[in-house]
Amino acid sequence: MWADSHCHLQDPGLGDDALAEARATGVGRVVCIGTDAASSAAAIALARRHDDVTATAGLHPHDAVQRLDGVLDLVDEPEVAAVGECGLDYHYDHSPRAVQRRVFAEQVGVARARGLALVVHSREAWDDTFAVLGSEGVPDRTVLHCFTGGPAEAERALELGVFLSFSGIVTFRNADDVRAAARACPLDRLLVETDAPFLAPAPHRGRQNRPAYVAFVGAAVAAARSVPAAAVEVAAVEAATWANTEQVFALLRPRQGFS
Repeated sequence: MWADSHCHLQDPGLGDDALAEARATGVGRVVCIGTDAASSAAAIALARRHDDVTATAGLHPHDAVQRLDGVLDLVDEPEVAAVGECGLDYHYDHSPRAVQRRVFAEQVGVARARGLALVVHSREAWDDTFAVLGSEGVPDRTVLHCFTGGPAEAERALELGVFLSFSGIVTFRNADDVRAAARACPLDRLLVETDAPFLAPAPHRGRQNRPAYVAFVGAAVAAARSVPAAAVEVAAVEAATWANTEQVFALLRPRQGFS
């Protein structure tokens, strides 16, 4: 089965209907990502209702000017498997860059202290992203979500032991660098995601994205790794990304209590 390692199922346009649709298309696991206190709480509520949904709690770099307190109140909930998404976004600069770096570093520390995974957003900020991870210490299970770099950035991430998660961007016509990174990524460091409701893959580009579309992302990753994509390569990507999602988000063992 497919695992969508990153989506925003709590978005008003998704919810339970989108989850049912995903199940019907062979998606057996969805990781619902928090971006602030309210969306993290909503992700936790979904995870409490559905065994195949896992939650995260984090503060997105767009909102780094907000207080982190509300998010910190949620990270010890048993449904929370990761801190994030957090990181740096220098494309929009909705929060000052110095504030983004500070809040990102704080969340890296939270993930390390709690033994949680870390979900990282990095856009046009590679050097500072790697600098913060290097200075704070990379959590054992760290994901660069919606990976938009090329082989050089992939190599830097892989050297740190980071997992690379590929989104619908891998299907875009002008994303040759992303496909090259997918080709260079070892199967045991590979994840796929939708980032729904954003970044719908071809042939659904321009529409609302859905967790049910994660198979299109997986097929595009397989095609990048084996042209033309043989069915065996698609199956290998499906199996590997399922296993890696379980590993990253510690879905095979009970959450350890924090004290």
